[in-house]
Amino acid sequence: MRTEGTKIAIVTGAGSGIGRAVALELLGAGWSVALAGRREERLVETAGGAREALCVPTDVSRPEEVAALHSAVRERFGRLDLLFNNAGTFGPGGVPVEELDYAAWRHVVDTNLNGAFLCAQAAYRQMKEQDPQGGRIINNGSISAHTPRPHSVAYTATKHALTGLTKSLSLDGRPYGIAVGQIDIGNAATDMTERMSRGVPQANGQLMAEPVMDVADVARTVRHMAELPLEANVQFATVMATTMPYVGRG
Repeated sequence: MRTEGTKIAIVTGAGSGIGRAVALELLGAGWSVALAGRREERLVETAGGAREALCVPTDVSRPEEVAALHSAVRERFGRLDLLFNNAGTFGPGGVPVEELDYAAWRHVVDTNLNGAFLCAQAAYRQMKEQDPQGGRIINNGSISAHTPRPHSVAYTATKHALTGLTKSLSLDGRPYGIAVGQIDIGNAATDMTERMSRGVPQANGQLMAEPVMDVADVARTVRHMAELPLEANVQFATVMATTMPYVGRG
């Protein structure tokens, strides 16, 4: 069980990248954190033996595994204060839309959109029923929720959809003290963005290296959003490498 006053979070996609950075930031700030992801060994690496961490191998696209995740959190901690809905995949980037395999499209949609919905739905139910009522959900959007990259139709479509999910959840959560916001992240230094230093396609057809920012800056932004009182909400935040080609992209 949790120590009285300790905040409880679930971080999906916690085995690497942004999810790992956010989980470590929250643990360092005194939160208890349930780490969710498909690979248990990566979750254990993130936890680093922290007593306040709970590792729950989870494929967010499977309803039964999402239900098991939330059951484990209720059993261990008794409540939920934060869901960082982070798990996602870029999919087969660089594939023209006319060549994109339907199975690849479905995989991105199942992970990025359906998975986010399932986790948010389960969190919403728990936050509505617990005492004291309420909590916070932060969805990991993307710069691509606003401006796509070339040949990224599956990723971009799901990130646009996440914005609609965020708005609807935010509206529906008002009567129950459930605050819902979204962070749109651009070019944080992770394994997923390592290729940017070698050059990525631009809208004009050129290949160009892009600057990245420290992923720890993203984690601090998420913690700021998470630690606001429920009477206040960051509805949308954009954190990005200052000189990345976003404003004026295209």
